[in-house]
This record gives sequence, structure tokens and C-alpha cells, in this order.
Amino acid sequence: MLDKFVMQHGHRKDALLEILHYAQEIYGYLDKDILTHISNSLNLPTSHVYGVATFYNFFKLKKPGSHIVTFCLGTACFVKGVEEIITAVENEFNVKRGETRADGKLSVFITRCIGACAMAPNAIVDNVVIGKATPEIVIDKIRSVLGEEKVEAN
Repeated sequence: MLDKFVMQHGHRKDALLEILHYAQEIYGYLDKDILTHISNSLNLPTSHVYGVATFYNFFKLKKPGSHIVTFCLGTACFVKGVEEIITAVENEFNVKRGETRADGKLSVFITRCIGACAMAPNAIVDNVVIGKATPEIVIDKIRSVLGEEKVEAN
């Protein structure tokens, strides 16, 4: 499917972004093999393709978990305390930013800005934006999508 898409774009170098988007749509992420294949298909240096893929935080270079949480680290979200929410999620679900939990069920990503500054701080859980987020709200939403119950301390 990817080769056909590249062919439809005439193997044009200026179609790189569209091709990267399409490849991620197909595979869910862009690993080294996919980037190398695109590089060869467009006759571009692999370093150039990798540079474009890493410049835009939309692209994922590792297979993400079945559920994805993305935190906005733009200025408004940062000032409004998103770091506290990120730390709470990392501790609660044993996963670090930029990584996927060992069971493959949850990935935590960071983005620079989602353009919803008036609702800061923002988190996105499985493509649902949570504005004016708090640690409790985000943790509850993640538990909900994971199908996990809240564990009460004795």
C-alpha cells in the first residue's frame, strides 16, 4: 500500500510529509525500516527522512501502546502545572514520558502545543482532549480506558 501511495505521488521528494503521514496511518509508527524504505523510494538520504520525522512530534518512531496519553507542554500548560499531572501519571501507571508501559497497554507522549491554551493544562487520552486537567481527572480517565479499577490504600 505504501509503495502504491509513493508511486501515486510520482516518487516526488516534496511529497515526503504526505508519505510519512500515510505510512504512520498504515503502520501506527515509523520505525527504522519504514524510514529507510521511504528514503530509498524517494532517493533521499535516510538522515533527511529521519530528520523530518523527528522534527514533527506527530510522528512516532516506536510502536505505541494500545492507549495513548499526550500531554501539552506549551507555555500555558506548563505554567498551569502540567508537569505535576505528568509526574502523577508516571508514578500511578509505572510509565515514563516518551515510553510505553511494559505490558504495551499505555504510552505517554509530550507535545509542544495543542492550541487550546485557554483550557490549560491539557492532556489528550486516546484522542479526547481533557482541558483544565488535574491529576485526578487524568488518572481516572486513563483507568477508565485501561479498564482498571481504582486501588484504595488500607
